[in-house]
Amino acid sequence: MSSNQRTIAILTGGGDVPGLNPAIRAITIRALREGYRVIGIRRGWAGIVDYDPSDGADNSENVQELSEADVNRAGRTGGTFLHTSRTRPSHMPLARVPAHLTGYDQPINDVTKDVLKHLEHIGVDVLIPIGGDDTLSYGKRLHDEGVHVVAIPKTMDNDVYGTDYCIGFSTCVTRTIELTHRLRTSAGSHERFLVIEVFGRYAGFTALLPTMAGAADRCLIPESPADLEHLVELMTYDHNRNPSKYSVVIVSEGTRLKEQEGMSFESEETDMFGHRKLGGIGDKVAGALKAYSPKYNKGRRIDVVSQRLGYLVRSGDPDGLDSIVPMAFGNLALDLILKNEFGRLVSVHKGFYDSVPISSVTSEKKTVDVSKYYNPDRMRPIYDFDGAPLFIMTSD
Repeated sequence: MSSNQRTIAILTGGGDVPGLNPAIRAITIRALREGYRVIGIRRGWAGIVDYDPSDGADNSENVQELSEADVNRAGRTGGTFLHTSRTRPSHMPLARVPAHLTGYDQPINDVTKDVLKHLEHIGVDVLIPIGGDDTLSYGKRLHDEGVHVVAIPKTMDNDVYGTDYCIGFSTCVTRTIELTHRLRTSAGSHERFLVIEVFGRYAGFTALLPTMAGAADRCLIPESPADLEHLVELMTYDHNRNPSKYSVVIVSEGTRLKEQEGMSFESEETDMFGHRKLGGIGDKVAGALKAYSPKYNKGRRIDVVSQRLGYLVRSGDPDGLDSIVPMAFGNLALDLILKNEFGRLVSVHKGFYDSVPISSVTSEKKTVDVSKYYNPDRMRPIYDFDGAPLFIMTSD
């Protein structure tokens, strides 16, 4: 490496999605051709926390130099070959702080000063974190500390503020539609309700868009607390007017219920970002459909097929859009670097590629505008597309 060659480091944080490897590929190939050295930080922020700057330390599990051959092999596949984690360096439990980091004795510790030392030791000139609002919020912290950061948004929920589109969302919608249509055969064969639970902690885009596309009769989203008995009434109506005698509802995992004062279904377990694991709302909806259906179906109970899609939509290869957008985002990131414009988040705004300040990530939550796109009484989307961007929702 020449003395004036600059180094770009890439990391992927949070949950895996299809499209991460194409983004890494696009960044690496363009950067190498522009004369940069490219380093992959493994396991998200964990790789830089665990990095050991001591002489002779083996850091092969924490960082790796990237070549065109490396990224070409992985670029057509799903997941992230750099691996990922939900590590939060500013909130590290004492038991998780590496033994070679000293001076930490609190139950929760901020190890950012060592993260900065490690980045300097590796020789990182520009850092490109790819992730959702949790990963990118720490990217903003490093930008505030003086690190040159250019960020790329990724999340199946499509809820990063500042961009209309996040890597992974199209594949999530595509798979949700495909899998829901597959499950129709069982629901129709047995004349049942079909309940599909999908991702969506705060935002209901992953339930709303597939329903708009005809995958379901109704949908429940986190932004609008649900009345389950009213849902049963609507679903029974849909069931009985369908010649095949079944009906479908897609439920966001973060859906809250009116009868439980708006509480969502969470476990006691939390990650470093304070998020409790969600899951179980689909089963609750299924139970209500069974319990209340005789009231709206002349005394006869309607049984339920209930399925949580989970990792079925997160895993596997990216679809067409999640192969194209990561390529564009990677090149946009390099454009910003070449112009020495740091502290930016690459984005899509009303169909056009753009960038916004990385501070946008923490400015507010991106959620469904219920007044424009969701009818709480009908529990289904509002179909108003005049002047709307491709994925209906925009960040402004």
